[in-house]
Amino acid sequence: MNTLPPTTPAAPQPDRSSRDIDPRGVDAYLARIGCARPDRADAAALRELQLRHLLSVPFENLSIHLGEPLVLEDGPLLDKVVGARRGGFCYELNGAFAVLLRGLGFGVTLLQARVFGDGGRLGIPYDHMALRVETSDGSGPWLADVGFGDHSHHPLLLAERDGQKDPAGTFRIAEAAEGDLDVIRDGRRQFRLDTRPRELPDFEAGAWWHRTSPLSHFTRSLVCSRLTEDGRITLTGRKLVTTVAGERHERLLDSDDEVLAAYREHFGLELDRVPEVRPAAS
Repeated sequence: MNTLPPTTPAAPQPDRSSRDIDPRGVDAYLARIGCARPDRADAAALRELQLRHLLSVPFENLSIHLGEPLVLEDGPLLDKVVGARRGGFCYELNGAFAVLLRGLGFGVTLLQARVFGDGGRLGIPYDHMALRVETSDGSGPWLADVGFGDHSHHPLLLAERDGQKDPAGTFRIAEAAEGDLDVIRDGRRQFRLDTRPRELPDFEAGAWWHRTSPLSHFTRSLVCSRLTEDGRITLTGRKLVTTVAGERHERLLDSDDEVLAAYREHFGLELDRVPEVRPAAS
């Protein structure tokens, strides 16, 4: 748990290095999410970058069931999200997004969180990765997150304790025990954030657990989901769910060809076989 007092949100020193991304890599990433290069690393740019990412890069756990490796290093994450035009889950999506933001001049700190489950129980440490982002206009720090699935469309102010309006609902950040912060959506706790800075290797154990444990919901089901301009689209196995202006529509896909076409048409994923749930070792 975090031992820092809740009144010290500015303590982490963000890493502003570009790491493994050069100007051409930044341009390729921006093209991947359909976003122009911002003039400044300010709050408006961060807001646009997060939204474009959510609209373009799906939250998906297909690699677990396709037997593909997960490597928590900048280069392989960029190869997957940008080069292979795939999605991923939190460690991959926020890990890659952090590299892009650093390459654009933002200060980024990786944060670990534990997700609230049924009955308000907290998940494992390093259950989730989120990003603390510093902007050039001094408006932050901001909580940016492109890896929690259906979540806030826009970054949230970390120091704000009142409700923050977002297209996905009203979000509030509340102080929790031992300096941690609870992220709350429409009155329901989403995850508990530890504000101490972390590095990519710190998340290896959490990623391994989610890829291998029979208790992880990622090993028990398939999901591929993306924000749309008017709602959300999700493919869970062979069930395609489209939500438009709050109205939900479901359709079962009968053939493998239909499933592969749905991955291609709705998520831009070119797969050579249909993913099937691979039971985790008990």
